[in-house]
Amino acid sequence: MDHAAHHTSTAHDHAAHETHGDQGGRRPGGATWGAAAKATLHCLTGCAIGEILGVIIGTALMWGNVATMILAIALAFVFGYSFTLFAVRKAGLDFKTAVKVALAADTVSIVVMELVDNGIIALVPGAMDAHLSDTLFWTSLLGGFVIAFLLTTPVNKWMIGRGKGHAVVHAYH
Repeated sequence: MDHAAHHTSTAHDHAAHETHGDQGGRRPGGATWGAAAKATLHCLTGCAIGEILGVIIGTALMWGNVATMILAIALAFVFGYSFTLFAVRKAGLDFKTAVKVALAADTVSIVVMELVDNGIIALVPGAMDAHLSDTLFWTSLLGGFVIAFLLTTPVNKWMIGRGKGHAVVHAYH
Protein backbone atom coordinates (compact mmCIF):
# COMPACT_ATOMS: atom_id res chain seq x y z
CA MET A 1 0.00 0.00 0.00
CA ASP A 2 1.34 3.43 -0.93
CA HIS A 3 1.04 5.31 2.35
CA ALA A 4 2.05 8.63 0.76
CA ALA A 5 -1.01 8.50 -1.50
CA HIS A 6 -3.15 7.21 1.35
CA HIS A 7 -2.53 10.16 3.71
CA THR A 8 -5.10 12.91 3.35
CA SER A 9 -4.26 14.73 6.55
CA THR A 10 -1.58 14.86 9.20
CA ALA A 11 -4.02 13.42 11.72
CA HIS A 12 -4.11 9.97 10.10
CA ASP A 13 -4.75 7.26 12.69
CA HIS A 14 -2.51 4.22 12.08
CA ALA A 15 -3.93 2.47 15.15
CA ALA A 16 -7.35 2.34 13.49
CA HIS A 17 -5.92 0.03 10.83
CA GLU A 18 -4.67 -2.42 13.41
CA THR A 19 -8.18 -3.23 14.55
CA HIS A 20 -9.15 -4.40 11.07
CA GLY A 21 -6.73 -7.32 11.02
CA ASP A 22 -5.91 -8.65 7.61
CA GLN A 23 -8.70 -6.93 5.67
CA GLY A 24 -7.78 -4.81 2.69
CA GLY A 25 -4.26 -6.23 2.42
CA ARG A 26 -3.16 -5.11 5.85
CA ARG A 27 -0.92 -7.35 7.89
CA PRO A 28 -2.53 -10.41 9.53
CA GLY A 29 -2.62 -10.60 13.31
CA GLY A 30 -2.74 -6.81 13.62
CA ALA A 31 -5.64 -6.71 16.06
CA THR A 32 -4.94 -4.77 19.22
CA TRP A 33 -5.87 -5.90 22.72
CA GLY A 34 -7.94 -2.73 22.99
CA ALA A 35 -10.00 -3.63 19.92
CA ALA A 36 -10.48 -7.17 21.24
CA ALA A 37 -11.50 -5.93 24.68
CA LYS A 38 -13.96 -3.46 23.14
CA ALA A 39 -15.53 -6.21 20.99
CA THR A 40 -15.71 -8.54 24.00
CA LEU A 41 -17.25 -5.85 26.21
CA HIS A 42 -19.82 -5.14 23.49
CA CYS A 43 -20.70 -8.84 23.38
CA LEU A 44 -20.64 -9.19 27.16
CA THR A 45 -23.07 -6.30 27.59
CA GLY A 46 -25.69 -7.98 25.41
CA CYS A 47 -25.08 -11.38 26.99
CA ALA A 48 -25.32 -9.97 30.52
CA ILE A 49 -28.59 -8.16 29.81
CA GLY A 50 -30.07 -11.32 28.29
CA GLU A 51 -28.87 -13.62 31.04
CA ILE A 52 -30.01 -11.42 33.89
CA LEU A 53 -33.39 -10.83 32.24
CA GLY A 54 -33.75 -14.59 31.64
CA VAL A 55 -32.99 -15.40 35.27
CA ILE A 56 -35.43 -12.76 36.49
CA ILE A 57 -38.19 -14.06 34.19
CA GLY A 58 -37.49 -17.72 35.04
CA THR A 59 -37.48 -16.94 38.75
CA ALA A 60 -40.68 -14.88 38.53
CA LEU A 61 -42.39 -17.75 36.71
CA MET A 62 -40.99 -20.21 39.30
CA TRP A 63 -39.30 -22.31 36.63
CA GLY A 64 -36.64 -24.86 37.52
CA ASN A 65 -32.91 -24.33 37.06
CA VAL A 66 -32.67 -25.97 33.63
CA ALA A 67 -35.59 -24.07 32.08
CA THR A 68 -34.36 -20.79 33.56
CA MET A 69 -30.82 -21.38 32.31
CA ILE A 70 -32.09 -22.22 28.80
CA LEU A 71 -34.13 -19.01 28.74
CA ALA A 72 -31.19 -16.98 30.06
CA ILE A 73 -28.83 -18.40 27.42
CA ALA A 74 -31.38 -17.86 24.63
CA LEU A 75 -31.89 -14.25 25.69
CA ALA A 76 -28.11 -13.76 25.94
CA PHE A 77 -27.86 -14.71 22.26
CA VAL A 78 -30.85 -12.51 21.32
CA PHE A 79 -29.45 -9.45 23.09
CA GLY A 80 -25.87 -10.16 22.04
CA TYR A 81 -26.84 -10.32 18.37
CA SER A 82 -29.28 -7.42 18.70
CA PHE A 83 -26.60 -4.91 19.68
CA THR A 84 -24.65 -5.64 16.50
CA LEU A 85 -27.78 -5.98 14.38
CA PHE A 86 -29.04 -2.53 15.35
CA ALA A 87 -25.63 -0.95 14.78
CA VAL A 88 -25.21 -2.33 11.27
CA ARG A 89 -28.85 -1.59 10.36
CA LYS A 90 -28.21 2.00 11.42
CA ALA A 91 -25.23 1.99 9.06
CA GLY A 92 -27.60 1.22 6.19
CA LEU A 93 -27.55 -2.56 5.74
CA ASP A 94 -30.75 -4.34 4.79
CA PHE A 95 -32.15 -6.70 7.43
CA LYS A 96 -30.98 -9.96 5.79
CA THR A 97 -27.41 -8.71 5.35
CA ALA A 98 -27.39 -7.22 8.85
CA VAL A 99 -28.40 -10.59 10.33
CA LYS A 100 -25.56 -12.31 8.44
CA VAL A 101 -23.06 -9.73 9.69
CA ALA A 102 -24.30 -10.07 13.29
CA LEU A 103 -24.08 -13.86 13.14
CA ALA A 104 -20.57 -13.72 11.68
CA ALA A 105 -19.44 -11.06 14.13
CA ASP A 106 -20.76 -12.45 17.39
CA THR A 107 -21.46 -16.19 17.30
CA VAL A 108 -18.09 -17.48 18.46
CA SER A 109 -17.76 -14.75 21.07
CA ILE A 110 -21.23 -15.41 22.52
CA VAL A 111 -20.72 -19.19 22.52
CA VAL A 112 -17.41 -18.92 24.38
CA MET A 113 -18.84 -16.38 26.81
CA GLU A 114 -21.93 -18.45 27.55
CA LEU A 115 -19.98 -21.69 28.00
CA VAL A 116 -17.57 -20.07 30.43
CA ASP A 117 -20.12 -18.02 32.36
CA ASN A 118 -22.70 -20.78 32.74
CA GLY A 119 -20.00 -23.36 33.42
CA ILE A 120 -18.76 -21.27 36.33
CA ILE A 121 -22.27 -20.84 37.72
CA ALA A 122 -22.83 -24.59 37.43
CA LEU A 123 -19.53 -25.34 39.20
CA VAL A 124 -19.90 -22.90 42.11
CA PRO A 125 -21.47 -24.89 44.97
CA GLY A 126 -24.98 -23.63 45.69
CA ALA A 127 -25.03 -21.01 42.89
CA MET A 128 -27.67 -22.84 40.84
CA ASP A 129 -30.03 -22.88 43.82
CA ALA A 130 -29.29 -19.34 45.00
CA HIS A 131 -32.09 -16.79 44.78
CA LEU A 132 -31.95 -13.33 43.23
CA SER A 133 -31.72 -11.88 46.74
CA ASP A 134 -28.66 -14.00 47.61
CA THR A 135 -25.14 -12.61 47.43
CA LEU A 136 -23.94 -16.00 46.16
CA PHE A 137 -26.14 -15.66 43.08
CA TRP A 138 -24.78 -12.24 42.13
CA THR A 139 -21.13 -12.96 42.98
CA SER A 140 -21.11 -16.19 40.96
CA LEU A 141 -22.90 -14.52 38.03
CA LEU A 142 -20.69 -11.42 38.01
CA GLY A 143 -17.57 -13.51 38.66
CA GLY A 144 -18.56 -15.69 35.73
CA PHE A 145 -18.89 -12.59 33.53
CA VAL A 146 -15.42 -11.38 34.55
CA ILE A 147 -13.80 -14.75 33.83
CA ALA A 148 -15.76 -15.07 30.57
CA PHE A 149 -14.48 -11.62 29.54
CA LEU A 150 -10.89 -12.58 30.34
CA LEU A 151 -11.12 -15.84 28.39
CA THR A 152 -13.12 -14.48 25.44
CA THR A 153 -10.93 -11.42 24.78
CA PRO A 154 -7.99 -13.47 23.42
CA VAL A 155 -10.42 -15.42 21.22
CA ASN A 156 -11.78 -12.16 19.82
CA LYS A 157 -8.25 -10.79 19.32
CA TRP A 158 -7.30 -13.89 17.36
CA MET A 159 -10.46 -13.69 15.22
CA ILE A 160 -10.23 -9.94 14.56
CA GLY A 161 -6.59 -10.40 13.57
CA ARG A 162 -7.74 -12.81 10.87
CA GLY A 163 -10.54 -10.57 9.60
CA LYS A 164 -13.24 -12.65 11.29
CA GLY A 165 -15.59 -12.16 14.23
CA HIS A 166 -16.07 -8.53 15.16
CA ALA A 167 -13.76 -7.46 12.32
CA VAL A 168 -16.63 -7.96 9.85
CA VAL A 169 -18.52 -5.14 11.61
CA HIS A 170 -15.71 -2.61 11.10
CA ALA A 171 -16.58 -2.25 7.42
CA TYR A 172 -19.86 -0.66 8.52
CA HIS A 173 -18.56 1.85 11.10
